[in-house]
Amino acid sequence: MTQGRAHEDVRRRLEERYRRLEESRRIAPVAALISRFNEIDGGTRGAVVSTQLFTTVIPLIIIGFSYISGFADSASPGTIFIRQFALEHPLKERMRDAFGQSSGLRADWSVVGVAGFLVWGIPMAVTIAGIFAKAWRREQFRLLARLTRGTLWFLLYLTMIAVQERITFGPHHAHGTRSLLFLVGLIPVWLFWSLTPVLLVRDGWRGFKHLALAGLAGVVIDGVAIPLGARIFFPTLLHDWDGFGPIGVAMALMIWCSVVGTGWVLTACVSALLWERSAPRRWSSSRRPRPEARTDAKSPGISVSRAGLRLLAVRTRGEKREWAGGQGRTWSAGPRRASWGASADARQSGGW
Repeated sequence: MTQGRAHEDVRRRLEERYRRLEESRRIAPVAALISRFNEIDGGTRGAVVSTQLFTTVIPLIIIGFSYISGFADSASPGTIFIRQFALEHPLKERMRDAFGQSSGLRADWSVVGVAGFLVWGIPMAVTIAGIFAKAWRREQFRLLARLTRGTLWFLLYLTMIAVQERITFGPHHAHGTRSLLFLVGLIPVWLFWSLTPVLLVRDGWRGFKHLALAGLAGVVIDGVAIPLGARIFFPTLLHDWDGFGPIGVAMALMIWCSVVGTGWVLTACVSALLWERSAPRRWSSSRRPRPEARTDAKSPGISVSRAGLRLLAVRTRGEKREWAGGQGRTWSAGPRRASWGASADARQSGGW
């Protein structure tokens, strides 16, 4: 009796997920994005990410710049933000004064100093993994897998921003060439956000062509909209905090980190919606599920179409343990699609 009720609960969850998937395809893109963002509490999650960005990524960027500049007395870590935000006089002088000289960070360039910030970056990566799992409506990995994948994701992120910085601002070129290099610098951004679901989402490796399409969300939001918005709005924001000295610079950066954190949450939502509207149809069927459905003799009144279960298999891998344990049911997932089968005992008893 208890086992039958458990099967019925799983069946209802499958039906509900399939219904939500179909509804998300019928909703207008903007409305679907707003709904998904509110569903995962995107505002709160963006605020959490912004704090972790401010306390982890910015110190690593500053230390990395100081190391590349040879901890020179004439170099200031504020140069990074001057270039990113296109600051002019007198704001760029205030930015340099707030960060001081690179030589002052020589003592922080040690295994202990750098490792401290790197370790603190792992919780941020785990937070991002949770955001993507919620946005993609997937079961999260176990703790050890989340830590391992989160660490790889964080190292990949640091590599991406270093390569993009080198491409965009490394060589000294004319203004026209600089614009071309900005476009070239979007390639590592696209690769990074295309690979993010592979690392952070369960079964996220399926359908790489569709992941490449989902990675365009990161290019548009994190690669274009946020950097261009920074050049337009951050100078005004920094000017408003002018009277607070270095604290004002820190507050302006903190506010901008909140914009970046919210942008990352939006990237997770948009990439999930793009994937849902393209990939599953190819794996399940080129047509909509047939209206006729099969009913399990042991669970009368609960019916789900076979095509619907195939479609949901891609998104509900976390349910397979419950289904595999009862009534001779077996679940198998191949590299291209999922399939629903039955054991010999189940077929003899009249099951699927």
